[in-house]
Amino acid sequence: MEMSQIALNQGLTFLTWATGIILIVVAGFLVKLLIDLSTLAKNLNETSIIVNTELKPTLKELNTTLSSINEIVKSTDKGVGDFKSAVGKIIDKTKAVSGSLIGGLFNGFVTAYKLFKK
Repeated sequence: MEMSQIALNQGLTFLTWATGIILIVVAGFLVKLLIDLSTLAKNLNETSIIVNTELKPTLKELNTTLSSINEIVKSTDKGVGDFKSAVGKIIDKTKAVSGSLIGGLFNGFVTAYKLFKK
């Protein structure tokens, strides 16, 4: 019985040492993980600061450019509207003139026909 107790004692001692070594290794990896996460957080913070400082002037410039493009589009739209109304007026006058010319020519032909018919 004493032999089995010695074997059990040695087995428990080995298990204790193995568990301690494994816990030390896991703790080392956890410490390294925490250090890497801390470094990552610092790098992300620096990156966000850099992006923030670089993005503000770019957004201001983009806003200015979009305002300029908007003004160009508005003036072009106004010019197209003016041109459209001018062309509409010319077409209306042309219709009136051509209508009176065609009417006059038709009346002339009718009168000439009546004269030659008699």
